[in-house]
Amino acid sequence: MSSATDGAERDLACSRARPERFAALWAEAIHPLTATEMTLPEFERFLLPLACRLGEALSAPVFDTQSAYEVGAALVDAHCTEPEALPHILGTVDANLVEHFPPDSSMPREEARARCSRLQHALAAGFVRELRERTRSEQEAISRAALAARTEAEMALHASEAKFQAVFEGAVIGVGIADLDGWVLVVNDAVARMFGGREYFQTRRNVLDWVHPDDAPGVLDLYYELVTGKRDFYRIQKPHPRPDGGVLWTNLTVSLLRDSTGRPQYQLTLMEDITEQRLLEERLRYEATHDALTGLPNRTLFSERLEQALAAGAESERFGVCYLDLDGFKAVNDSLGHAVGDKLLVSVAERLRACATAPGTMVARAGGDEFVALVAGPTAHTDVVALADRMLTALAEPVRVEGRELLVRVSIGVVDGFAGEMGQAEVLRSADITMYRAKAAGGNQYVRADADSDARVIARHSLTNRLPSALENGEFFIEYQPLVRLADGSVRGAEALVRWLHPVHGVLGPDQFIPLAEQTGLIVPLGRWVLQEAARQAYTWRKETGDPRLRVNVNLSPCQLTHKGLVADTVAVLEEADLCPSALCLEVTENDLIGADEDALRPLRQLADLGVDIALDDFGTGYSNLSYLRRLPVSTLKLDRSFTRGMQRAPADPVDVKIVEGIVSLAHTLDLAVTVEGVETGVQAEHLRLLGCDTAQGWYYARPGPPERLHTLALADAS
Repeated sequence: MSSATDGAERDLACSRARPERFAALWAEAIHPLTATEMTLPEFERFLLPLACRLGEALSAPVFDTQSAYEVGAALVDAHCTEPEALPHILGTVDANLVEHFPPDSSMPREEARARCSRLQHALAAGFVRELRERTRSEQEAISRAALAARTEAEMALHASEAKFQAVFEGAVIGVGIADLDGWVLVVNDAVARMFGGREYFQTRRNVLDWVHPDDAPGVLDLYYELVTGKRDFYRIQKPHPRPDGGVLWTNLTVSLLRDSTGRPQYQLTLMEDITEQRLLEERLRYEATHDALTGLPNRTLFSERLEQALAAGAESERFGVCYLDLDGFKAVNDSLGHAVGDKLLVSVAERLRACATAPGTMVARAGGDEFVALVAGPTAHTDVVALADRMLTALAEPVRVEGRELLVRVSIGVVDGFAGEMGQAEVLRSADITMYRAKAAGGNQYVRADADSDARVIARHSLTNRLPSALENGEFFIEYQPLVRLADGSVRGAEALVRWLHPVHGVLGPDQFIPLAEQTGLIVPLGRWVLQEAARQAYTWRKETGDPRLRVNVNLSPCQLTHKGLVADTVAVLEEADLCPSALCLEVTENDLIGADEDALRPLRQLADLGVDIALDDFGTGYSNLSYLRRLPVSTLKLDRSFTRGMQRAPADPVDVKIVEGIVSLAHTLDLAVTVEGVETGVQAEHLRLLGCDTAQGWYYARPGPPERLHTLALADAS
């Protein structure tokens, strides 16, 4: 083929080529990874001729990779030397060269791709060789400077090395050179200033003199790997002891300098003083891990230390935790103000800190008026109890704040165990639960954790959380215990007793969930539901038996008594069930009514005026004045079972007989009926009948059961 024809084909290829677009893509890919001072447009213009050289090499009749080799070297000269740069350089060539510099149609695409691949290899080889040569030149320059700096007697200074020496001395960053035995040969002024001046280096120094107790683990291993030639550099943050007794913190980069044969020769150290930065970090760390008011460690630092104690490797390692809460601290804030409360907390913290001076012991403020203490070590199970005793003793003395002497009472929960047997959350939960057990027991004491008690509290919490959905899901049901007329044994109604069919724990009695419902406020909607169900059932009994005397007794909790909608809700339930008020008896415990003022009694008076019976439940268990019964809107006394146990067998306890006889006489004098709970034997029932009691309930007659059973008993009684 003639040269004219070859030229024509190259012109045609150039007409199809898009070098500017390729150069733009190439620049976008590698410009962020270069150390060049060129702008992106300037960098594109620099790359354009390099791109054309690659394009020409791709389409040349005689394929040659020399151009690509030279392009790789040119990129190093342009400072495209970051470790991530080369993959992006080659990736752009691989993805775009053939597309933007397409060969003529006579070259198969497979051949074009093969050429592109070889061009990439050549470019990479030129890049790496040039980079290695440049690195070697720089190392040799540093090495020459190091040798020049050793002594004037050892080697003469050359002009170029003098220039390097000027840069060396004037550098802001610290630079030092040592031999492979660690002896310092030369340092610049920046290093000298870090150690207090040149006088420090008048004595021969070895880098091993700067080993510090706060060195990171493995620092010496890195050093020995470098001086033996196993690594070329390492970078660390390191503390150095200063002549004045202080600590110098540096960012330290140590590189190995080799001679022309590659043999290790010197250490080159670059030092950046970061002492102020380190002090700031430590200050911020302190503020992040200590309580601003008391100066004690805070919950964050305590959690870190506890996690370390729990993760100790040795099985014999033990831990102990005290969880403290000041009893009645809220009253101090409310009555004397938060400023006094804060001063009290500071004084308490000082006393607690003085109690925790033993190794492996710390006290922290968990927040508010709560503190936590940690003991770690083989004897932690005994040490933590001794610590709790010391803290109670230390706080027994009144605290003087602004002229007042304030008594401090504290409840402490103590948990101890072996490392690894509990997680942090479990430990703190147990300590918190145990602290509240101490508070419930009267406070100003410590209580040790007990797994069974923890389990009961956790189960109680689980039930509390489940209560709202249980009512929505229809998990409650009612059993009824018959009320029997003692004079003739006829059924006069039943007491409604709510049960919870828990999906996990099975059937739960009211003593297991009613207190929880009262604490959460759920007792009001639950009580209304019980009232609705019981009223419907009473209507059904009356309709099916034809006995208008049957009634249902429903218990009222203290929360329901104070609920403003009690009267309206009760009236609405009766109307909804089409039940007359006399078919309903509301039971209220003696302790809820005795001492109540007229405002508290008004809702019950209104219900009594409507015809609803009010029964005083558990009568005799409180400290009531019997004459007070005259002003209560009650129609029935329910005598507590404790007064009649002595009558279960003959002969009856004469004291119990006299007590019941007196109560019945008083009740009838006040025109009140008497119902007795807990009747379990026929002998007991007969004694109560002879004493004049009106109605009774208990296992002698029937245990609580489904409503159908009362229907059967009532029909049998009628027949």
